[in-house]
Amino acid sequence: MHTNHDNTAPMSVEETCEEAIDRSLCRVSYLSPGTPLPVVLSPTEKRSLAEYRNVIDDLISTYLSTVGGLLFRGFSVESVSEFEALVKMISPDLASYEFGSTPRSQVQNQVYTSTEYPPHQHIPLHNEQAYTTEWPMKIWFYCAQASPEGGYTPIADSREVYRHIPVRIRERFIEKGVMYVRNYGNGLDVPWNKVFNTMDRRVVERYCRSAGIEYEWKSDGELRTSQVCQAVAVHPFTQETVWFNQAHLFHVSNLEPAVREALLSFVDERDLPRQAFYGDGTPIETAILDEIRGVYRSLAVQFSWHEGDVLMLDNMLVAHGRTPFKGARRILVAMSGASKG
Repeated sequence: MHTNHDNTAPMSVEETCEEAIDRSLCRVSYLSPGTPLPVVLSPTEKRSLAEYRNVIDDLISTYLSTVGGLLFRGFSVESVSEFEALVKMISPDLASYEFGSTPRSQVQNQVYTSTEYPPHQHIPLHNEQAYTTEWPMKIWFYCAQASPEGGYTPIADSREVYRHIPVRIRERFIEKGVMYVRNYGNGLDVPWNKVFNTMDRRVVERYCRSAGIEYEWKSDGELRTSQVCQAVAVHPFTQETVWFNQAHLFHVSNLEPAVREALLSFVDERDLPRQAFYGDGTPIETAILDEIRGVYRSLAVQFSWHEGDVLMLDNMLVAHGRTPFKGARRILVAMSGASKG
């Protein structure tokens, strides 16, 4: 893993950007030399966020589609409301967290907690909602409270992930796609009413039909769904191919060995909270998923959060995850834009 530190020495920026960027207002830097992801934006003067709008728009236009991630550091974002204001200034079409796969809570309007998994648990790198055929184009993370130990949000370029995965694996996934099977509730996973934000089965059924999701109400009143989705995707603006699925995260091999063995001792594989197959329903080999996980690890970029940081990612170009942590940690999330596979 490439581990970066908090050395934010100014980088050399292309001379062609000088006219578009007002350097008296904002400094552009790398977290460490030779590692362009993420680009760090820092204010040189204490002004309101609104006064930075033009320069921020210019920098996003210059860097987001090439690098894929921007870290706003030092902009005095001191509350959820200020975080929401910054995000809306850039992209007013904030999205609700629908058909989610992990537990999280709504904090304010379309601002949510990050995934509420236990602190000791590692969350693999992934693109948000890549297990569906419609996903947010942008995702923001706001550090309201940094953990005293760990709790990083590693990121990786999804274009590089695609290029580093062996051709034999890419071709098989491209041909077959990925089938995601989910069983909700029963104390093992997020209840279906939380995932679909309704207690009305008819609303769930309408959503599934419109999204091409097969569904089944089981005898115990719980829900099972399955959906075949893309393994790779083409970015609508850059036209670049990215690795874009969550097979390695949904597959039972992602669970800690003790948890996996305990689950399989009393639950049939078809009733696991979540499982991934090739799109034709055949099993995905654990060895292949381990190769994919190894690619993510080799490309991961890691940095320490500063309170008030805002990380903006192009959700198709950059994957994100979470490392284990100790102590209190509070990272909030917002999403915007929509794209379909």
